Amino acid sequence: MTAPVRVLVCDDQALIRTGFATIIDAQPDLEVVGECGDGRAAVDLARRLDPDMVVMDVRMPILDGIEATRLLAGAGVAQPVKVLVVTTFNLDEYVYEALRAGASGFLLKDAPPAQLLHGIRTVASGAALLAPEVTRQLVGRYAARIRPAGSKADDIALTPRELEVLRLIADGLSNGEIAAALVISPETVKTYVSRILTKLDLRDRVQAVVYAYRRGLVT
Repeated sequence: MTAPVRVLVCDDQALIRTGFATIIDAQPDLEVVGECGDGRAAVDLARRLDPDMVVMDVRMPILDGIEATRLLAGAGVAQPVKVLVVTTFNLDEYVYEALRAGASGFLLKDAPPAQLLHGIRTVASGAALLAPEVTRQLVGRYAARIRPAGSKADDIALTPRELEVLRLIADGLSNGEIAAALVISPETVKTYVSRILTKLDLRDRVQAVVYAYRRGLVT
């Protein structure tokens, strides 16, 4: 049997933290290995317990979820931990900053239990969880603030088709929607996505979306 996914739950509200832990522990393929109420404790526990992933709140005392995420999954971290951010606001600037800090996705706290479990399994598998319908809202709202001046598509080491796929990813399209838009197979789209991530040294689709906005590929 496959070992269960080991999850660390971090939220400063005890009721929410306990609720998440109860839902997660009820699944045969998931296991809560620790709980905490602030970002500093999350970093310390993650380094000590070595969980497969962390379910991370954003607004917490001592150290917020953004900084905790950066310390656990940010650039330069030798052994990054997968982080799923859970927040109250779907257009919260802090969520976007958490994605830039290295989080692999986000969910709303009022999401039903099934979505929470799906999110945990998705992130634990190495995929990104950034709902297509909110991608443009979430990233687009803050991209103009951090987009460098003078960025050109010509400077990016991608083929014209790969650039086209990257723009569609940034627009929030799923693989199936990209396949339909370009009249190619979903398998071909997966190949393009893989090439894009490899060429740009990006971890997942979340980073690809942020990259596209930072380079001015979408407006």
